[in-house]
Amino acid sequence: MQYVAAAVALGVTALGLVVLTDAIVRIVRVIRLGQPDRTRKDHPRQRAATLLREFLAHNRMLKRPVVAVAHWFVMIGFFLLVFTLITAYGQLFDARWAVPLIGHWHPYEWLMELIASLTLVSILTLAVIRQVSHPRSKGRGSRFFGSTFWQAYYVEFTIATIATTILLIRALEYRLIGDASLFPLTSYVGELFSGMATADVEAAVHVVAAVKIVVSWLFFTVISWHLAMGVAWHRGLAFFNIYFKRNADGAVALGAAKPLTVKGEPVDFENIDDLDEDASLGVGKVEDFSWKGLLDFSTCTECGRCQSQCPAWHTDKPLSPKLLVMQLRDHAHAKAPYLLAGGGKDMMGEEQAMPEQLAGVPAEALAEADRALVGPTEGDPALPTGGAVIDPDVLWSCTMCGACVEQCPVDIEHVDHILDLRRYQTLIETEFPSELNGLFKNLEKSGNPWGMSASKRMEWAKDLPFEIKQVGVDVESLDEVDWLFWIGCAGAFEDRAKKTTQAVAELLHTAGVSFAVLGDGETCTGDPARRSGNEFLYQQLALQNVEVLRETKAVRVVSTCAHCFNTLKNEYEQLGLTLEVVHHTQLLNRLVREGRLTPVAPPESEVAGRAVTYHDPCYLGRHNQVYEPPRELVGALPGVEYREMPRSGSTSFCCGAGGARMWMEERIGKRINNDRTQEALATLAGPGALNGSHADGSASPGTDAAPAGGGSIAVGCPFCRVMLSDGLTQAQSDGQGENVDVVDVAQLLLAGVRRGNQPHTVDQVSPAEN
Repeated sequence: MQYVAAAVALGVTALGLVVLTDAIVRIVRVIRLGQPDRTRKDHPRQRAATLLREFLAHNRMLKRPVVAVAHWFVMIGFFLLVFTLITAYGQLFDARWAVPLIGHWHPYEWLMELIASLTLVSILTLAVIRQVSHPRSKGRGSRFFGSTFWQAYYVEFTIATIATTILLIRALEYRLIGDASLFPLTSYVGELFSGMATADVEAAVHVVAAVKIVVSWLFFTVISWHLAMGVAWHRGLAFFNIYFKRNADGAVALGAAKPLTVKGEPVDFENIDDLDEDASLGVGKVEDFSWKGLLDFSTCTECGRCQSQCPAWHTDKPLSPKLLVMQLRDHAHAKAPYLLAGGGKDMMGEEQAMPEQLAGVPAEALAEADRALVGPTEGDPALPTGGAVIDPDVLWSCTMCGACVEQCPVDIEHVDHILDLRRYQTLIETEFPSELNGLFKNLEKSGNPWGMSASKRMEWAKDLPFEIKQVGVDVESLDEVDWLFWIGCAGAFEDRAKKTTQAVAELLHTAGVSFAVLGDGETCTGDPARRSGNEFLYQQLALQNVEVLRETKAVRVVSTCAHCFNTLKNEYEQLGLTLEVVHHTQLLNRLVREGRLTPVAPPESEVAGRAVTYHDPCYLGRHNQVYEPPRELVGALPGVEYREMPRSGSTSFCCGAGGARMWMEERIGKRINNDRTQEALATLAGPGALNGSHADGSASPGTDAAPAGGGSIAVGCPFCRVMLSDGLTQAQSDGQGENVDVVDVAQLLLAGVRRGNQPHTVDQVSPAEN
């Protein structure tokens, strides 16, 4: 029996080693099919430190503490318990065998026993969590909706079996050695074998050791036959994916959009005519993704954290970041044999490979090669059963809020990949939502999304009783003032956003801060063009602004628009212009702390029962980590009762306007802005107005979401203000949200400052100003 068990174990080991080696070679070859990306190897020490921090501290998983702790022990067990696998090989032949040099050293024995026990408890915990959150009870609300369950079950079974065999072997070893101090946890189990003969105990050790070895190497054999089994492969691939993440310092891949590249080099738009005719602008085929993109897809664990936070998925759109990545992963691996054989098509769709090269390619790979990457799909667009790989409704549902990227424990860069897909559709295929035609024309013709004349950019200032300095008119350059006040298109043309612009201007004037504006010298930063994939138009607008900013000697910029803030701060740096850019809430908060602005409490009768909640703009919060200044500013307002929404900070819910969605119709599912508005109203109404739960575990608004004493939904972005104001209008038409308004944080501050600085210069903020 002993020799049969040993023969089986060694045979499975040999098979496992062969197929695993082959699988590693194949998966590397698949990843290398991607385009070059030369930005991933800088600052190796910093990257190594980031990898070590994310590996040992599990900081990317801490938003779900129970899962994080359980996963940490499973992960540690996966690596540390390899010593017990070595021991198992010796125990095939000698039941008392121990690792040389270490032997039965007490600390080592205690550690192995503790880790094995905690690994078993942890994997069972994760299995229970998976069942509690199973789609059979939660449907689309489950973060595991669409995940491949048999793979997860197999991984859980394997880990649980290995941990169990380790503990069982230790219990049997206790019967052989008889020293309970070596086996503090398993000696109690060992007592169950007290009646067994020594020879039988030794035989049991041989068999259980063989089972442990067989189960371990069958695991590697199975995953070697399934290269797209991310729930297993991430155990090795995650280290590389984390090390090669976009930012060496560990920051997530948000903020600046990924530059448009061809063969790994950023496109030089000033010499665009020199570009090869067959250059792919964006991603039109899976092999157009960079090697890091293909590594991203292969690393996905299907945990669904991204899905549970996605505003599109939460409002019944077909986009799930997880399912998108899974479909791209499966497509890449299915098409790989065709590509590795030399297959591929040029820009005209003509086959480049010779027929004899493709003779040995499986029919499944040839069929996969004929699938369009983006196009009409068959069945559910979220889980297509045929047709193209990605449905256009999936691609264009994204608000690019960054929740998926912020949540991902293995640093997948979803937004960059969606943007590259959009670029190809817009620039090469000219396939995009029809509403974007108007946006692009207005940006090209007038330099703003509304198509307004540049001569009207200063109309917001005409009723102010103090002078607004304009560069080229009142000052020669910006080195004569402290700040450039970047007004933005919304701040100049959108009626609600104009009130924010006026409020900030008055506050800066009151605080004695010198500033100037560009007036008609300002044009759209290009954010909506870039996020909708029109990189050419973005570059045109951005280069125009960069030239003006250089000519006017801009150094310090304050902006009221989170999108302008992000573009000026992060994306113009890609064009060689570095500025000190702050959001208006950051600057105003600084002025309050310095005592240059002092808000005064309103009369008690005006604030009785009135509350304020703050909505985090995605491009201010997740994309730029500015969370506290707006809250500190609201907290500094006397007489304000601040209430935090359940989804806030890094888990805040999008207003629905990002990714150029503000200019697209929302025809599928619920409106994102209505969902967020309901949450804000429920928060203002108090804890009793929250019931049920969202897919991410946060509270849902009850049926009566109207605060008794009214309240304000504070925002820090004109896009958010438009979307939430529209949501509030809808809610009020349904009898909810009476006496509630949507106002910028600056307006709340201004109302308090004015009470100490009479007379007033601009109309008081009131609910009617929505």
